[in-house]
Amino acid sequence: MTATGEPILEAEGLVKHYPLTRGVLFKKEIGAVRAVDGVDFALGRGETLGIVGESGCGKSTVARLLCSLERPTAGSIRFKGEDITRLSGRALKAVRRNIQMVFQDPYTSLNPRMTVGDIVGEPYEIHPEAAPRGDRRRRVRELLDVVGLDPDYVNRYPHQFSGGQRQRIGIARGLALRPEVIVADEPVSALDVSVQAQVINLLARLQTEFDLSYVFIAHDLSIVRHISDRVAVMYLGRIVETGRDAEIYDHPTHPYTQALLSAVPVPDPGARERRERIILGGDVPSPTDIPSGCRFRTRCWKARERCAREVPALAVPEVFAKGGGPTAHDSACHFAEERRVVPPEDPGGPEAPQATVNGNGPG
Repeated sequence: MTATGEPILEAEGLVKHYPLTRGVLFKKEIGAVRAVDGVDFALGRGETLGIVGESGCGKSTVARLLCSLERPTAGSIRFKGEDITRLSGRALKAVRRNIQMVFQDPYTSLNPRMTVGDIVGEPYEIHPEAAPRGDRRRRVRELLDVVGLDPDYVNRYPHQFSGGQRQRIGIARGLALRPEVIVADEPVSALDVSVQAQVINLLARLQTEFDLSYVFIAHDLSIVRHISDRVAVMYLGRIVETGRDAEIYDHPTHPYTQALLSAVPVPDPGARERRERIILGGDVPSPTDIPSGCRFRTRCWKARERCAREVPALAVPEVFAKGGGPTAHDSACHFAEERRVVPPEDPGGPEAPQATVNGNGPG
């Protein structure tokens, strides 16, 4: 997946398997949880890449790998062209300063025994070269002001804040070292809808103000569309479709993307009544027992014999390659087909039928 500008962060063949063992004294590996199983993407400078998918598809594992909180089983992560997966010690510490993370749950990501001033200023203790000791308190107050909090809150504790305010504290902590990349792992999923909009708008403003590049992870496609330049859709450890936001939302070609879009809330009542609902049958396969061929075939209404034999490549489908246009974006499907799930606003018009799908065809 190509970045729209100069790439600052790249992943190639990224794999993370967690071994399954049996025994107590003599442990024997009997399998592996294939959380991430071959992910490729590039993040451009000043760009926001949204990664979406169901719970358990590997999004958060990708986030931890990008921040070097975990080591990949295989593959590489390059920051400004340098492979950071083999770094350690001071070299890894220097890279971590430039790639910071905003965590999902604002209630558990902040130490309840530390004041807000200590939480936001803690990165300066780990990276003392980032700020002189006598200047740190002033910088913490400035960061609180930047994220929309009263600088006088530095002596308060996390339990004295609401969920949205706590997430603002987490964002301020992520900005403390002036990173170039921020990995936001579902930063608004634990917040009320009204607060979600405030935090998303804050992140958009900070991106311009601090010249940031974002990897924005979420399961809500409507939120990702609001902030992302490009979108990657993940299913069972792999990216199945990727493209610019308009290409993915208005011209999806992969059946899984179409199913996800059909579940997105639509504010327009007319469009909501006419949209086609795609209800997938069956459950997501276990990451310890990945289906052969296409991973989505056990829930796909288009599945054929070829889908069980061949792994579809993430590339522009041949049927769309010559014509170009918004459908000519990467999609890992043997039978890719454009399908507008949510119709454009149109006064009147018949209501679209509801489609129930499973592994054997339309129900």
